[in-house]
Amino acid sequence: MFLTVLHRLMVSGSDRACEYWRNDYRIDGIDDLELHHLYRAMIWLGEELPASEQAGRTLVPRCVKDLIEERLFARRRDLFSDLSVAFMDTTSLYFEGRGGETLGQNGHSKDYRPHLKQMIVGIIMDQDGRPVCSEMWPGNTTDVTTLIPVIDRLRQRFAIGRVCVVADRGMISAETIAGLEERGLEYILGVRERSSKEVYDVVLKDPKPSIPLVIPRPRRPDTELEAKEVWVDQRRYVVCRNLTEARRDAEVREAVLRSLRVSLRGGDKALVGNSAYRRYLKTPDEKHFEIDDKRVADDARYDGLYVLRTNTTLSPLAAMLRYRELLKVEDIFRTTKSILDTRPIYHQKDAAIRGHVFCSFLALVLRKRLEDRLAAARSKSEWGALLMDLDRLQEIETEQVGKRFILRTPVTGDVGRAFQAVGVALPPNIREADAVASTQ
Repeated sequence: MFLTVLHRLMVSGSDRACEYWRNDYRIDGIDDLELHHLYRAMIWLGEELPASEQAGRTLVPRCVKDLIEERLFARRRDLFSDLSVAFMDTTSLYFEGRGGETLGQNGHSKDYRPHLKQMIVGIIMDQDGRPVCSEMWPGNTTDVTTLIPVIDRLRQRFAIGRVCVVADRGMISAETIAGLEERGLEYILGVRERSSKEVYDVVLKDPKPSIPLVIPRPRRPDTELEAKEVWVDQRRYVVCRNLTEARRDAEVREAVLRSLRVSLRGGDKALVGNSAYRRYLKTPDEKHFEIDDKRVADDARYDGLYVLRTNTTLSPLAAMLRYRELLKVEDIFRTTKSILDTRPIYHQKDAAIRGHVFCSFLALVLRKRLEDRLAAARSKSEWGALLMDLDRLQEIETEQVGKRFILRTPVTGDVGRAFQAVGVALPPNIREADAVASTQ
């Protein structure tokens, strides 16, 4: 498992690729491992627990990997830690082959491969961006059906009394909100402001002024925000606007309109396949297009804007900032997706597939821990660059005057700071190979 997790951190890929990758590295304790050991470890991680330990299962059965997640959470928990905020995001992994016994299903493909079977992977993170647990569902599972079961399972697995759910638009439905309120849970949920009639007709027309907030950014322009609350019967909305993004949206729209005016003078046919143009056009007759000023003005209403639905007592600015934390978590999720992207997956059984993907989750846990250590040491290393610098650190064995020596190449980039941050001493530049062998 440790070998597999290291492989996920460095390059990712299949277990078969891991067997070859390890030949270039000195990793203690792996000399006797063969490919079938990796496969058996994956199956063990994804094995279903006995029926007596299935209490609290939701969409999928409890497995060995769930016990590991719970013990990891308990290991870092103290009297003052809780999971007051839970962020959830999902991705899909497609299969070139069958995709296991039940996990591989056809569904909405985020990879634009609807002809291939896929599975859905959900990662739940806390307010600090630390991975808490992972969920895996068949590929035809929709996001809106997963949030409530996952929250129920979270509360039971980790003994959480109070939780505030923060989620984006893709996971929200009327049934989801009703389920959260029925359970007495707090939530801050993104709203589809362009398609919600209530938001369009009532919330966005509210005349109350917004409360401004400026967040200073060193060496970058300040972030200018504003927010206000709007009540519709017993439903509380928070209208948020990022003024910096609003200016950028306005500039992009004006650039599109300038290009559109030039294109209109050249003829209508060139506009048919351009979706950026179509949103601002109307057809006064069956043969011609012209710019629709009403659509342009309507689009400007949404510049830098997003709307939240919440039942918390947080102030509008506090609710907006809490939701912005979700954006940071989504950014973490995007940058770590290459670790989750463990294709190709050759496993034939669901248990092995679950174990294979869970090792990617463990890699996320280790990556976040290393990044926290680096941040505490005031070292801001770019992950990709750090991996390349670590990969340049090599050992070379040579012989001179009847003695064998091991030479270490010099450190580059942030490698030295990374070793210091985790409390590991770099080996000497030169050491005797026989002395090294005697200590192992």
